[in-house]
Amino acid sequence: MAARGRECSIADALEVVGERWSLLALREILLGERRFNQIADNTGASRDILAARLRKLVDAGVLEKRQYEDHPPRFEYLPTESARALQPVLLGLMQWGDRYVHQGPPPTVYEHACGEQLQVKSVCAHCGEPVNAAGTHPLRVGAVR
Repeated sequence: MAARGRECSIADALEVVGERWSLLALREILLGERRFNQIADNTGASRDILAARLRKLVDAGVLEKRQYEDHPPRFEYLPTESARALQPVLLGLMQWGDRYVHQGPPPTVYEHACGEQLQVKSVCAHCGEPVNAAGTHPLRVGAVR
């Protein structure tokens, strides 16, 4: 039975990265961790689940798997352009979690290239105004399948 619902790029994206362990693996890789054991330790994911999520991210072109040792064969995971394009999304999700979910000071803080603590803000690429629900409306909505 085919999936039903509205045709939507959000749904399509969630098919690739919309699972806890996938996002946490991406977090680690974008923080600079490359090796399976490091990623497993830092995410808390079971090895079999993490292996499946990494395989899916590699198959989708989000990560590149590269062998770094022959005996025994060992691999590292590198971010592709697709993974790097997700960093603002992950940072925005982290900032939302800091504000609305996490109790206490933020556990992770980033510094921007300008030297200030990073605060992610979505703005319109055309006019530079902030993006919010009141200031947007759909021009086209995907059809219900």
